Amino acid sequence: MKSDMRNEIKAYIVRQGTTMQEVVDLLADVYGWSDSVSNLSNKLQRESLRYREAVQLADVLGYELVWQRKCEAR
Repeated sequence: MKSDMRNEIKAYIVRQGTTMQEVVDLLADVYGWSDSVSNLSNKLQRESLRYREAVQLADVLGYELVWQRKCEAR
């Protein structure tokens, strides 16, 4: 199950029609991230992406993270 987060984020990148390199370049330009694709890949592989980094990643992909209360099953 460890790759679920990684695969989900990579799917968003693909759906956006961009490459990992383009995303990393945007993150470096906008937020001062490392411009290394392997750095982002390693964070996704290890599931060590911080919340702030996830918000920034979503932002450069044109998304925003939203907290939504779960619906209670009856």
